[in-house]
Amino acid sequence: MIKSLGFIFRLFGLAHCLKRHGALGAIRDIAGVPNWLPTFAASVTFYIPRKQNLPKDNGARLALALVHMGPSYIKAGQTLSTRPDLAGPLAKGLETLQDCLPPFKSDDAVGVIEKDLEGSLDLHFSSFDKEAIAAASIAQVHRATLKDGTPVAVKVLRPGIRQKFAKDLELFYWLARLVDKTVKGQRLKAQQVIETIEKSIHHELDLRLEAAAAEELRATMLHQKNYRIPKVYWNQTSERVLTTEWIDGIKVNDVEALKAKGHDMEKIAKTLVQTFLTQAMTYGFFHSDLHPGNLLVEEDGTIVALDFGIMGRLSKFERRYMAKILYGFYKRDYLWVAELHFDAGYVPETEDLAEFAQALRAIGEPIFDKAIEDISSGELLTQLFATTARFSMETQPQLLQLQRTMVMAEGLALQLFPRSNMFLLSSDALETWVRENLSPEAYVADFLKELPRAVERLPYIIEKLFAEKTAQPQPIKTVEQEGVFKQLLPGVLLSSIVVALFVLLG
Repeated sequence: MIKSLGFIFRLFGLAHCLKRHGALGAIRDIAGVPNWLPTFAASVTFYIPRKQNLPKDNGARLALALVHMGPSYIKAGQTLSTRPDLAGPLAKGLETLQDCLPPFKSDDAVGVIEKDLEGSLDLHFSSFDKEAIAAASIAQVHRATLKDGTPVAVKVLRPGIRQKFAKDLELFYWLARLVDKTVKGQRLKAQQVIETIEKSIHHELDLRLEAAAAEELRATMLHQKNYRIPKVYWNQTSERVLTTEWIDGIKVNDVEALKAKGHDMEKIAKTLVQTFLTQAMTYGFFHSDLHPGNLLVEEDGTIVALDFGIMGRLSKFERRYMAKILYGFYKRDYLWVAELHFDAGYVPETEDLAEFAQALRAIGEPIFDKAIEDISSGELLTQLFATTARFSMETQPQLLQLQRTMVMAEGLALQLFPRSNMFLLSSDALETWVRENLSPEAYVADFLKELPRAVERLPYIIEKLFAEKTAQPQPIKTVEQEGVFKQLLPGVLLSSIVVALFVLLG
C-alpha cells in the first residue's frame, strides 16, 4: 500500500510535467494506454499552466516533456520512436529526441574508469581530457590518448544510472499492470510495451555489448568502400567504459561544411544508402540509429559510423522476404507480393488473397504516378505495414525497425543531394541481391552449406525426441497431430543427402 502511494505521488509529478508541455493528450496514441488515464491526469493538474511557444506536433511536445523527466524517459521515448506499431503517429515526433543533457562531474567519470579498468587513469592513458565533449542520457564521451600515443574516445556510463533505470522501470511496470487490468482485449498489452523498453535499455547499459556490435559490424564492412567502423580497444573497455578509435570528421548533415571541403555530395549520399542496404539485406545486421551525430565524413570522403547501442537484425528468411516484397512492388506484381505475405505466414489464411492484393495495389499505384526521384522505399514500407495491420498481420518489430532506418537513411541522403534517386538506388541494389540470393543456385548453395551441420545435429535431435517420448508417454498420433517433419525426418534427410551428392558429382 505504501509503495503504491509512492508510485501515485511520482505519477503526479510526471503528469505535472506532461501538462506543462501540452503532452497529456499525446499519450493517448501510445498502444495500451486507456483514454481514462490522460483524462484523469488532466483533471488533477487542471490548474497547471501550459508553456508558451510549444511545437504543434504531439510527438515533439511529448519529446520535450520526456527530456525534462530524465534519462529513463528519454530512452523510453527513443525506443518508442523505433516502434510505430506502439507509438503510432507520435513516432516521428519522438525522433526529435536529443541526448543533450549536461555532463556529470569529471571526477565521477574518472572514478568509474579506474574502478572498472582496475587501475589508475595514467596506467591506461597518457592523457585524458576531463571535460566531456558530448553528454547523453546514459553516458558521456571524453577524448584521451593511449600509452602508445593513439588518440581515442572514451565513453563512460553515468554513475548510478542502472539504479535509476531500475527504479523507473518499477514504476513503469506498476502502471502497465494497472492498465492491463482495466483495459481488456487490446491488441498490444501495456506490459509488452515496457518489456520492449526494458530490453533496449539493458542492452545499452552494458558497453561490452555495444563494443561487440561495433566489432561485428566492422568485420562485415571491412571491404566496403568509403565506409568504416572505428576500432574498439578491448583492454580499455568494460561494462561501464568503452574505448574506441578517435574520429575527426564533419557531421553528415553539415552540407555547407562538406561542400567547403570539396566533398562529392552525390557520392556520399549514394554510399550512405547502399551501405545501409548492404548491411540489412546482405548481412542482416545494420546500424539502426542513423541520426547525423552518429555519422561523420572524414577528409577523404569516408563515412564513419558511431554509437552502436541500437542495432537491427534480420534472419535470412526475413531478408529474402523483404527483398521479394520490395522487388515485387518495383515490378508492380501485387498478386505475387500478396502471396509472399501469405506464404510467410504473416497474414492469416483466413484473409482474402485477392482483397489483400487489391489493397497493395492501392499503395503502389499512387507511388508510381510520382516522378521517379520522389519515390521513397522507406515510405513504401511505412504504408505497407499500415495496410497489413488491417489484414491482421502480426507485428514484426524487426521489420518495422528496418523500415524506420530506411526512412532515416533516405532522409539524410536527400539532405546531402536533393536529386538523389532513392528509388533507383534501392531497386538496383535489390535487383543485384535478388539475382545473387534468390536464384536456384543460391538455394542449393545454402542447402549444401547447412547440410553438414544438420547431419551433425541429427543424433541430438533423435535423442531429444526419444527422451521426450520416454519422459511423457503419448498416445498414438496422426501425421497431422505429430507434425509432418518429425514423421518424415529420416526420409527427408536421406533425400537431402542424395540431392547433395548429385549436385556435388554432377
